[in-house]
Parts: sequence; structure tokens; C-alpha cells
Amino acid sequence: MVEEQPASLGASPRAGQSVQHDGKTYTTIKEGLAHILVPHDTPTSTDPRMSKEDTQKQQVFYNPIQQFNRDLSVLAIKTFGEDSTLRKQERHDREKQKMARKNKKSAQKESHKDQAMDTSEPRPESNAANKRKLDDNEVAVDMEESVAKRRKSAQDNGDNVMLVIEEPRIPSSEAEKPTQRAEWRPPFKILDALSATGLRALRYAKEIPFATSITANDMSEKATQSIALNVEHNKLGGKIQAHTGNAIAYMYSYCDKKGYDVIDLDPYGTAAPFIDSAIQAINDEGLLCVTCTDSAIFASHGYLEKTFSQYGGLPLIGDACHEGGLRLVLHAIAQSAGRYGMAIEPLLSLSIDYYVRVFVRVRKAPNDVKFLAGKTMLVYHCDAGCGAWKTQFLARNREQKAKNGSTFYKYGFAHGPSANEHCEHCGFKTHLSGPMYGGPLHNSEFIKRVLAQLKDADRETYPTMDRIEGMLHTALEETTFGVEDKTSKGKETEHLDPLIPRSDPAVQDHHPFFTTTSSLSRVVHCSAPPTAAIRGALRHAGFRVTMSHCKPGSIKTDASWRDIWHIMLEWVRQKQPLKNMLKETSAGYAIVSKGSAQGAYTHKKAEQTADVAPAAEAPTTEAPTTPGQLLDNALNGTPSGAADTNPAGTGRDGNNRPSYLDVNFDVIFDERLGKDLDRGKYVRYQVAPRENWGPMSRAK
Repeated sequence: MVEEQPASLGASPRAGQSVQHDGKTYTTIKEGLAHILVPHDTPTSTDPRMSKEDTQKQQVFYNPIQQFNRDLSVLAIKTFGEDSTLRKQERHDREKQKMARKNKKSAQKESHKDQAMDTSEPRPESNAANKRKLDDNEVAVDMEESVAKRRKSAQDNGDNVMLVIEEPRIPSSEAEKPTQRAEWRPPFKILDALSATGLRALRYAKEIPFATSITANDMSEKATQSIALNVEHNKLGGKIQAHTGNAIAYMYSYCDKKGYDVIDLDPYGTAAPFIDSAIQAINDEGLLCVTCTDSAIFASHGYLEKTFSQYGGLPLIGDACHEGGLRLVLHAIAQSAGRYGMAIEPLLSLSIDYYVRVFVRVRKAPNDVKFLAGKTMLVYHCDAGCGAWKTQFLARNREQKAKNGSTFYKYGFAHGPSANEHCEHCGFKTHLSGPMYGGPLHNSEFIKRVLAQLKDADRETYPTMDRIEGMLHTALEETTFGVEDKTSKGKETEHLDPLIPRSDPAVQDHHPFFTTTSSLSRVVHCSAPPTAAIRGALRHAGFRVTMSHCKPGSIKTDASWRDIWHIMLEWVRQKQPLKNMLKETSAGYAIVSKGSAQGAYTHKKAEQTADVAPAAEAPTTEAPTTPGQLLDNALNGTPSGAADTNPAGTGRDGNNRPSYLDVNFDVIFDERLGKDLDRGKYVRYQVAPRENWGPMSRAK
């Protein structure tokens, strides 16, 4: 069999094709609609056991793990671009109409002026009289020559001479040229600031039809040579410009001129050093796409000093650490933008695998920036005890009514602190996290429009579309606390206006984090309840509940921690009695001791808890039961598997129900209510699809 000869660089690109150029042989890899040239034997994955010599082969590499990121980015930018170009087109049309009205008004004024001159001044009697007038204006000779050149006909009736001056006759082919002029096209410029191979820029050029100009920048000359090679191979020389330079310096060069509509920051590690310069280079109403892969910094307490220096806040500890990391990244962007009177609106914020990806709309809105302090929060987190948390916003944004009925806001200091030094539930000391962004993570209308893009997407072009769809549906349910009613189901992606409605800049997220049943059961030392059972109990009590895209089995609810612990104690009492005695110094002992099978005793406040031992609080003298006896009641509750005719308590009037810190609603573990059978079957959480899953080594 004859071996296929390598193709030239100018050949039509196709997947798996060998290309020879300047004595080097490349393999063509296709992703989306773009093709990139990768030198033979270049690894596309990293084996941790690989030798240092082999890892140095990675100069400018292709990382297939990030294809989900790139597929999502194309769809998100395309959705945003349809909104942006439509707004520009409407603005252009308004300006065009305004200019037409202005020209029409000017023409009418000139017409009235000419008519007034015709009625007030006599017509020239002769050519000589006309000549004398021109002489008086000291331009007679030049004007006479011009008139002679442009004169096409003259009517001479003896006494009066009228000059009919016409423009030179234009050939018919030239006269049609203005109508053949290309229609005005809204500019849509994209900057891939850290481009490496240029794959993102290539995909944006191929898959976003209204993109007019794309700049692929990298400080490595080898990288930009690779970009230029790929641009030539894809025949996109008129659309993509390769630029060699420092991304920060390049973006700062746009601080006093028109910048980009979309800036994509996808560095190896943190994007923090690039954020301020990106704000300078972004246009008003532009989109900032940011990736941060340093999860060991923003989602870990091992390097909290580094977290603060990079993102301006301290990390959150616990299950929701990645959700806290998202808010730290948004906090860094919001703070940088606020210095220049620019407000941010998170359209989509996702924690994916080992990194976070946020899509943020940035606009010049000094009035919206005033809400930033009221949307920035601290978190008091009981990470060493029961895991409860409480938020503290730095300022208050109070809505006021004016005399004419309109609304305005007053901005003031917040009362603080919102929590005690010790956790009100278990008595353990709390720790501070933040400051971090305290507004919504997503714009639900934007997510619906990206989902609509998926309906028309080609599976071969977007092979990760199943995971994209599942993650977007989960993120959408975070903002709506579950699926919408059946009348609106199926219509969420139909007949959507390309314009993305703006979210309210004053909205705060008072329930920013999630918890898990395994974390709750670990505190009280019981078997973990099914997630559906806890979700059903919360919904039966009237609370909203959904899951987070960050972690499977997560529970995100608007219930307070008192409500959550009341439900967990009822789980212990009704379903899973404790088999072993809890230690008096444990968080679970303190929580169980605050529960009451009779609900007839009072409790000391959390601030009276001793510093030395976060043990259970002693009841008052009026209490009929001691903490030890209350714990025994929990240990010897309804046997597992036994029928419970009145699981909510012995009484119907609310006085004899079991309670926790004065919370005593009925608890019914309805798993069917908590299963969300109408949520649809989506790939919501991706497992590692291959070995050695994770980030590749830094390019050498």
C-alpha cells in the first residue's frame, strides 16, 4: 500500500491530515470547525510518571480536556454577540434616522432661505450685471471660470439671461455604485489575550459568523508563529491577526481608544494579573470571559495569604469551597471594574472540573457601581464544628419612595456583626471568609438563550453538548430554585428575543452556598439520609430547594440553619436513632442537646457558650429535662423500621411538637416530592472520562 504523501500548507484542511511545511511534518487535529497543526509525537495528555525530558516536548500544546470550555465559550459568545450586534444595529439605525431628519430640516431651512432671497432680491438683468456682483465679492474670475465649466444650457431671451447649472453627467454604471455599496455591518471584535496555538481564535472566526476582527495574542514568538501557521492553513488571514507581546501591556494600550467587544482570558493558573488591563480594553457593554485554574488557591485554605493577594478575599472552607472560589473571582473583577465606574453583571459562572469559568457583562454605569458595597459580603463559617455559615454584607442598599412615586436608593453602613464569635448551633468558634461577591451568579435569561443555541448545534461540532446542556439546566435551576411549572416547561428556549434582559443591579443572594446530606449526618453521627428525603422535607415545610452545579448530591435552599438542623434531628428521631453516645465536646452533642422531644424548655444564647469547651448548653431551671436526658431521648427514639403514626409529634396544636431553637414545624420525609421527576434526564455531573484527568503541565 502506497503511503500517503504529506500535503502542503495551502491544501484544504481535514482531520488526521499530514502537512509538511519548512521541512517539518505536522498532524492536523480538528476541533469544532477549526483545524490546528500539531508537530508529530506531541503529547495531548500528561502522565505524572513521564520523565522531565518528555514533558519538555510540550512547547505549544493542544489540550483536549479543555474542549468543554471552548465549546461552551463559542456558544456563550455567540449568544452574547447576537445581543450586542442587534443593539449596535438599532443604535446605528436611530443615528441614521436622526441624521436624515437633521439633513431634511437643514434642507428645508435652505429652501426657505432661497425662497426669501428670490422674493427680496431682483434677478440679474444681464450677464454684465451678474459679473459686477461677482467682482464686488472679489472672486469674480474664479467663479466665472467655474460657472463656464459647469454650464450645460443657457436661455437668452434678450433682456434676461438665466443660467442653468448642472453637475457633470455621471455614467449609468457609476450612478448605480452607491446602491451597490456593502450594507453597514456592526463591528464585533474579539481578543484572545493568551492564545497559545490560536485554537480559540480559529474557532471564534469559523463558528461566529458576525465576528469582524479577532486578535490572537501571545508573548511567545514560537506561539505566534504557530498561530500564523494555523491561520494560513485555515485560510483566515483576513479575519485573524496574530500579535506578539505582553498581554497586560497590550490591553493597557487600549485605555484611551476603542477596544474589544469580547476579551477571553484563559491563562495557565490565575487570571488575576490580567483583570485590570482587560477592564481597560473592554468596550462598554462588552463581555469578559475569565478562566482560573488555580483551585488550590481560590478553593483551599492552605494558601489563604496567596488567595487574599490574588483575589482580595479569604477562601471558604468546606463543601462549598468552589462556589466560594467563584465569588472570589467575581469579587476581583467587580472591584477592578468599579474603580473606573464600570459595573459587572455575571451572565454565567461555573465551577468545572479543576477550574472556574465566568462570563461577565461589563458596562459603564457609575450608578450601578454604588450597589457594589451592598453586594459584597463576609462569611462567618463554622468550619471546625457543624458547618453552618452566616453572611454579613458590608453595606445596606435601602430602597426609598420619592414624593412623585418613583424609587431611589440610599446607601448606608451595615449593622454588624451578624453572627457571634461562637456558632449558635454547636458553640465552636467561627472563622471569616471573604470579602467576596454576594450577588447572583447567573442571568437566567442568558442561560435560556445559550440553551436555545444548543437546539440548533451540530453534535459533531460540539461533542460535549450533552454535558453543556446538563450543566446549564442545573445552573438555571439554581436561579429559579427548581424547574418552572409545567405550563412554561418546554417553552423556555422558544421564541426568545436575542436581546438579553439586564438583571437588577441591587439584587443580593442571601442563600449563596449549598450543603450535603453526608456533611449534615457526619455532625450528628447518623446514617446519611437520601438527598430526596431531605429535599422533600424542606419542600413540605414550604422552603425552596434545588441542587448546585458544583457538586452531586448538593442541597441549596432558602431555609435557615435552624430549619435544617430541626429536620436532621427529626431524621434521627424518626428514622435513624443514634447507636452510640456522642462526646460532650462534639458539635453533634451540642446540637442534639438543643433539640426537645417536648419543645417545653428554653435555651441559653450562643454568646454565653464557654470558650474552653463548646459543649452542650445547660437548660434553665424551668426545663423539665436535662441535656443528657434529651440526648438519651434522641438515642432511644422511634426504632428504625417501626411504624410512626404521628411522626411530627404527639400534639396537633403545635405545643407538643419536637423543636429545635423554637423551630417546630411538621417534618415529613417525602422522597417523591424531593425527587423532581419532571427535571428531565441530563448529564449534570461529568465523571473523569479518561485516565490522568486534569490540567497539563505548563508550556515550557
